[in-house]
Amino acid sequence: MRISTASCLCPFLVCLCFIQRCYGASHHVPAKVPSRNQTKLANGETEVHHRPKRGWIWNQFFVLEEHFGTEAQYVGKLHSNSDKGDGSVRYILDGEGAGTIFIIDEVTGDIHATKSLDREKKTHYVLHAQALDRHTEEALEPKSEFIIKVQDINDNAPKFPDGPFVATVPEMSEVGTSVLQVTATDADDPTYGNSARIVYSILQGQPYFSVDPKTGIIRTALANMDREAREHYTVVIQAKDMAGQVGGLSGSTTINITLTDINDNPPKFPQKNYQLYVPESAQVGKAVGKIKANDEDLGVNADIRYSIINSEGANMFSISTDRDTREGIISLKKPLNYERKKTYTLHIEGVNTHVDPRYSYLGSFKDTATLKITVGDVDEAPVFSLEHFIMDVYENAPSGTEVGGVTARDPDSRNSPVRYYLDSKEEGVRYFRIDEASGVIRTTQPLDREDMPWHNITVMASEVDNPSLLSHVPVTVQVLDVNDNPPEIATDEEVIVCESSRPGQVIQTVTAVDKDDFANGQRFSFALPSQLPVNPNFTLRDNEDSTASIIARRRRFNHLTQELYELPIVVWDGGEPSLSGTSTLTLRVCPCQRHGRVRMCQGEAFLSSAGLSTGALIAILLCIVILLAIVVLFITLRRSKKEPLIISEEDIRENVVTYDDEGGGEEDTEAFDIIALRNPAAAEELKFRRDVRPEENDIFLGVYFLLLNKVLKSI
Repeated sequence: MRISTASCLCPFLVCLCFIQRCYGASHHVPAKVPSRNQTKLANGETEVHHRPKRGWIWNQFFVLEEHFGTEAQYVGKLHSNSDKGDGSVRYILDGEGAGTIFIIDEVTGDIHATKSLDREKKTHYVLHAQALDRHTEEALEPKSEFIIKVQDINDNAPKFPDGPFVATVPEMSEVGTSVLQVTATDADDPTYGNSARIVYSILQGQPYFSVDPKTGIIRTALANMDREAREHYTVVIQAKDMAGQVGGLSGSTTINITLTDINDNPPKFPQKNYQLYVPESAQVGKAVGKIKANDEDLGVNADIRYSIINSEGANMFSISTDRDTREGIISLKKPLNYERKKTYTLHIEGVNTHVDPRYSYLGSFKDTATLKITVGDVDEAPVFSLEHFIMDVYENAPSGTEVGGVTARDPDSRNSPVRYYLDSKEEGVRYFRIDEASGVIRTTQPLDREDMPWHNITVMASEVDNPSLLSHVPVTVQVLDVNDNPPEIATDEEVIVCESSRPGQVIQTVTAVDKDDFANGQRFSFALPSQLPVNPNFTLRDNEDSTASIIARRRRFNHLTQELYELPIVVWDGGEPSLSGTSTLTLRVCPCQRHGRVRMCQGEAFLSSAGLSTGALIAILLCIVILLAIVVLFITLRRSKKEPLIISEEDIRENVVTYDDEGGGEEDTEAFDIIALRNPAAAEELKFRRDVRPEENDIFLGVYFLLLNKVLKSI
């Protein structure tokens, strides 16, 4: 079987047809094809058939895409060497599109395409052909595979899938600076002809930009493009296939190019001289005016730092930059005074903070301007000569004593007279008054330093012509000390005297206090009153260091005989004149332990830690424990056994009285009740019956009090 084509629609097909018909199909087989008596097996081997040799021609068919004719498009022809032309051979076709897109004439083997094909959707079809004996339906040839390729035509224009585009490039860029690369796509076959060979060109955007015909890279074509002159550009790029030849298809896209800013413009003040009016009442630290230099750049390239470059202006004013408006904010550093200086001249400089050294050739990126400030005269409140007045006056000075004076003046050129007042809201005003015209302050009553050593008042001053303008100044008055308070003994506690004190023993050291100032009260002298007789019990010794010692004059004291003693002491201070005072001390006599520790005094608790030693507390606790043990033992014995109270002998019927006449010794003497001598009747009642056994409770109480007595004696 051989495959042939009926017509050739292009030079390539004409050559292919000529080669097929002149030299046979064997010269066009791209791969080894089994002959008639051989069959190619799956493992690559061939099986030999002893049948007559025949030819099987293998090739590819080509069919043009986009065929819109009224008749089916002829593709090619299948022919077998077994076909004698008598119609005994039947050709069949199966595979992709067989019977629908491609049909075959069973007798002649002609193949036609019944539909228009699109190479961009499907580039080739794989089909299988077979020759059968029409009568027996036996295969004259084994089924073989061939391909029908869809031949491309230029039916797709180039496209820019990502357009339109947005790009930026710095202003003042050099010629040839790359801006953006655009790429067009063509759905035609790039391996066949020039259908997909694209060439780029620029339709709009010249002479500012150019495009590389092969790569689509857009570049700057004009030097020194200035953003401040023109910022936005629209560039249209065309892509044309067929290598740009006539008849090629084309597509275009738009690129919006923006020039980005660089610092190529210095700041510039709109004018060289400015004037500003500032009243002298302007507050220090507050803004008094603004100035601005213009910069055509954007962002950080337009940031400006302002400064005052002359000393006259820099001493009185400061300038800062507002980040939002880029204005220079002028503020006052020191108070203005119209009477001292009426005008100021400021030389202000504006400098770019971000300078690009590449463009230094354009000049200095700074500018200067002159600002003349005129100080306005304002009616001001009086000004005191001092910011704070400190005065002093002696205590107990009579009412009307002069303390001091304040002065204030009108700072304006008119120099109006001033009136003085005291702030009536303050508590210290009731002690002082001020002369409205002179500003002299006097007392209204005697002052007591010990009651209030300092007084704080506020003096106000106003102009006679304009009372609404007030100024204030604080005044502090110190009350000076006068020795008007006698000294006193400093102790408030009782002086303890031990019963075992000896003559010459120091009972206690006392000091004195004085309400007067330290300068008048730092030295004290002590003595006993001279008008009283000599104290037989105690004497006083001045230690000459502002202390005195109380000394016992006799041996032993007894708190049962006399518990309290009073000792008057006279104290002199070192003031001018010297004052004295008499203080009476109370001395209490108490039994003392070793080293002078107080053991027990009237009014103290019996069980206080100061009156009982650790051994005494342990003895009391031990006594309580023994008592509890006796109670428990007593209850146990009473429950277990009860004995009769009267001892009787049943065998003896006589009344026998048993006596125990043994004396109790010293203990019996101590336990003797003297009431029995005074009242015999009561003694009879108290006498124990010898025929009755004492109650257990009486025995218990007796033991308890005996132990308690021993504990107290040990204490």
